[in-house]
Amino acid sequence: MRIAIGPTAPEYATSAVEAGGGQVVELGQPADGLVWVSPRHLTELRAVLDAQPGIRWVQLPFAGVEDAVASGVIDGSRAWTCAKGCYAKPVAEHALMLALAGLRLLPERIRATSWGRPDGTSLYGARVSILGGGGITEELLRILAPFGVRATVVRRRASDPVPLADEVVDTGRLSDALPGSLVVFLALALTPATRGIIGAAEMDLIGPSGWLVNVARGGHVDTDALGAALAAGRLGGAALDVTDPEPLPEGHPLWREPRCIITPHTADTWDMILPPLTARISANVAHFAAGEPLEGVVDPQAGY
Repeated sequence: MRIAIGPTAPEYATSAVEAGGGQVVELGQPADGLVWVSPRHLTELRAVLDAQPGIRWVQLPFAGVEDAVASGVIDGSRAWTCAKGCYAKPVAEHALMLALAGLRLLPERIRATSWGRPDGTSLYGARVSILGGGGITEELLRILAPFGVRATVVRRRASDPVPLADEVVDTGRLSDALPGSLVVFLALALTPATRGIIGAAEMDLIGPSGWLVNVARGGHVDTDALGAALAAGRLGGAALDVTDPEPLPEGHPLWREPRCIITPHTADTWDMILPPLTARISANVAHFAAGEPLEGVVDPQAGY
């Protein structure tokens, strides 16, 4: 099975293709599949595919494919796979860390120069809601289980089961899931339907005791509405690994908001994601060669 790698061919990708039983060929040479290792260079990717209609499968290196979908490069003429699910463990770990840091007031205590008053909220036995039903949500539910939380998952189709969830509802019932949730986690794909899914009304439903934790995409949240809700005390707090815009500009009001924790899109660093990405490439090369179902398949219609 001939597999090209682009726009460059780093050693990890070459080794992964060969470990999966593929033959690495030069970019531009006839190939059956393509491993694209850059989250950008989409114009170049389109040019490669236009020049080689014989490429029947493309592996992308990232989990979120909204930019590739928006550019029109992803279509139904060939199979597409991405890294969704690969990075679930470190991202879920980061989400839990952000939630606990907020509930236990760690930003305030880290900056404190005096003893202060005892305060904080326990996660044990609390209600939580998670938007999204993919690998991050499944891993997050697994590591939340020891806390005995009551978890509601909000996803596109409520009929699709989610292990360890106490309840699964569709996005039409989002307003039912938010009230009473101590933490609302965002772990869903960014599509036109989910852009801005958390606005002022949703923040009011979460309320002054709830925390919003976003490890998905900044575009899910109305940033101006978030700043206003935090400033007015209508939302308990926010912990963001992603922002809109990203990176969040220096001097932005959220940097000064004491009830907002911001990490610079570090839920899954390169060192964390390289082993699972390499394994995903190898597995899919082997599956593709054997005519078996691929892992991390992208649905062009759904956009993820």
